[in-house]
Amino acid sequence: MDPASIAAALIGARTGALQTEFAAKMLKMNAQQGTSIAQMLQSAAQNENQLASLAAGLGQNLDMTA
Repeated sequence: MDPASIAAALIGARTGALQTEFAAKMLKMNAQQGTSIAQMLQSAAQNENQLASLAAGLGQNLDMTA
């Protein structure tokens, strides 16, 4: 094998390794994002339950003048 083909093979292998590493990072980010979305939805549901228990008519006479 000549040196140019060995160098090309090494560069190709390194490129493949970088692509695999990048794909792994993207999958990890997607998994973390899914967890964050689930936590946000759970918090929203808890806030909704707290707001549902407020007295009827609360906040109707809010003055927004500046």
